[in-house]
Amino acid sequence: MGSWQRLLLLGGMSLRGGGGACAALRGSGVLVFRRQSILAHKFLLEQCVSRTVINSKQQLSGAENETLKQRRTQIMSRGLPKQKPIEGVKQVIVVASGKGGVGKSTTAVNLALALAANDSSKAIGLLDVDVYGPSIPKMMNLKGNPELSQSNLMRPLLNYGIACMSMGFLVEETAPVVWRGLMVMSAVEKLLRQVDWGQLDYLVVDMPPGTGDVQLSVSQNIPISGAVIVSTPQDIALMDAHKGAEMFRKVHVPVLGLVQNMSVFQCPKCKHKTHIFGADGARRLARTLDLDVLGDIPLHLDIREASDTGQPIVFSQPGSDEAKAYLRIAAEVVRRLPPPLQ
Repeated sequence: MGSWQRLLLLGGMSLRGGGGACAALRGSGVLVFRRQSILAHKFLLEQCVSRTVINSKQQLSGAENETLKQRRTQIMSRGLPKQKPIEGVKQVIVVASGKGGVGKSTTAVNLALALAANDSSKAIGLLDVDVYGPSIPKMMNLKGNPELSQSNLMRPLLNYGIACMSMGFLVEETAPVVWRGLMVMSAVEKLLRQVDWGQLDYLVVDMPPGTGDVQLSVSQNIPISGAVIVSTPQDIALMDAHKGAEMFRKVHVPVLGLVQNMSVFQCPKCKHKTHIFGADGARRLARTLDLDVLGDIPLHLDIREASDTGQPIVFSQPGSDEAKAYLRIAAEVVRRLPPPLQ
């Protein structure tokens, strides 16, 4: 028995199964039966059309598939903000992590100082867009409110030769920022567009952890030369670092590589090395993502103390092994950057 016959039979059974209701309908039963037949016919036609469309898609040539992809990209890009460079800034480097507490801000601060140390002719800026938990003011030993220029733009605060701007300069140190998304986005927009940076070769942006509104807003509003992903070797941190890297790829931001932070702890007395968070997890993730590891930063007391006292280790102990690790990472970052926009 064919599909069409089965559907007709089922239609008839549904009429007969009504018992007394079917008998009461009598003359209208034929109309109900005909309506079910028409619906069944329509269903079969839709199935035929659906199979035809699927077969047609499978038979598309490579060129036609590429045309469809381009068309889909055009449709998806509608409504997205157009990227506009930050005035006076040649290249933007974002430092991000999928998870908080992996040393992202410490890496951003020391990367900015290392970029300046490696080439004293370069002007470096540091922008903290972590609205809810700004760390740059304390790590860079800066306090106070930014002054306004004649054009009503905020002037960055300066220390160790680095121009800095942060939400932490605009609110009290212990005051929580209890804002909804729209207010946060407005604050980020001001930090991006209402700061007088002067002329910078590199602007290092300390991103908040995660892959939310702020990351998307920054990535879609300004051209970014590259992203640096920071993670510990721990599996839990690597899961989120993977998501962070994939997010930047989706918004067409080149990922320069991974920094494996807190890679190893060396006992200051016996010199025994312990991989507290696991060994080489970031390297395995880098292979999965077809990326490079830009460098390893050890878990060291001096790095933590230097950050807490507002004297980052690249500035306060430039000859230490820890500072040299940041200097090497900065050199790797510069080597991977595309030529600056003219």
